Amino acid sequence: MRVSRASVLMVCTANICRSPLMEIALRSMTDATQLEIGSAGVRGWDAKPVDSMVRLEMARLDLDPEGFLSRPLTERHLEGADLVLTATREHRSAVLAMEPQALRRTFTLREFDALTQGVSAASLEELCADAARRRGSAPSDQDVPDPFGRAPKVHRAVADLIVETVTSIAKTLDALPPR
Repeated sequence: MRVSRASVLMVCTANICRSPLMEIALRSMTDATQLEIGSAGVRGWDAKPVDSMVRLEMARLDLDPEGFLSRPLTERHLEGADLVLTATREHRSAVLAMEPQALRRTFTLREFDALTQGVSAASLEELCADAARRRGSAPSDQDVPDPFGRAPKVHRAVADLIVETVTSIAKTLDALPPR
């Protein structure tokens, strides 16, 4: 008997910096039998590798981007996702413009982390519904800055912010009962 996995989709602009790091970090911290994790870009490039500066940060963080190729976001990706985590509010708006029905399961990465701190739920769907009900109580600073084309120290700060946030989310997701 095959157990269905919950699907988490990470979204940023081109799918070469933030969302690949979010995807690969979360995949490294969670049970692959329970979660299927992917990423895409709202203006995604097709079949490009992770940005070279992000690769350096991934190496520092012991994350492996080997085999990763970017992809543009499609309605099909959104329809199949149980949870959509975006780098910024702008990306969240782009997701919702494409798939308005995704509202209750689409959050910025930092927003979802803030809304699920200390929350226990019986399922990912319940966790998302609870977070959606409390969305107005999330901190206003929800965006992960775009490091593309910026100095190495910016890449390091963004990578550290993503990994810190993803680590917290991974703990929350791992606490959910198996699907």
